[in-house]
Amino acid sequence: MKRVLFALLVLVIASAFGVQQQKPQPGNLKAAMTRGKTVYEATCLACHQPDGLGVQNMNPPLVKTKWVLGDKKALIKIVLKGLQGGEIEIDGDKFHNPMPPQESTLSDQEIADVLTYIRNSFGNKASLVSMGEVKAVRAKLK
Repeated sequence: MKRVLFALLVLVIASAFGVQQQKPQPGNLKAAMTRGKTVYEATCLACHQPDGLGVQNMNPPLVKTKWVLGDKKALIKIVLKGLQGGEIEIDGDKFHNPMPPQESTLSDQEIADVLTYIRNSFGNKASLVSMGEVKAVRAKLK
């Protein structure tokens, strides 16, 4: 009986350790940031600039705005579907250049990584965006 209880205890501890290993680790942020920077440089930099400040009256900044630091689902939707027509206002400034949709250009992982990069660069500090979050928003938009 003691052997059975001991074996059961070992099994429970091993299972708990396995679950612990699946939780996001600090290295995941670093890896996401590295991948996200690559996506940013290839896809976003021309409009939003190397410093994330955008181009006055054309392309909005990514620095400490509610658009970037706020609701992740809204931000994911913007990347997937773009912003077309009209103007947007950010912190009293108006921007007129449309953002093209990236739903057919970037994978869920690339969008998660680039948004994690943006949300943690240019003086921003926010939670990372997961591939699952992007996948869920993409599914709702179909």
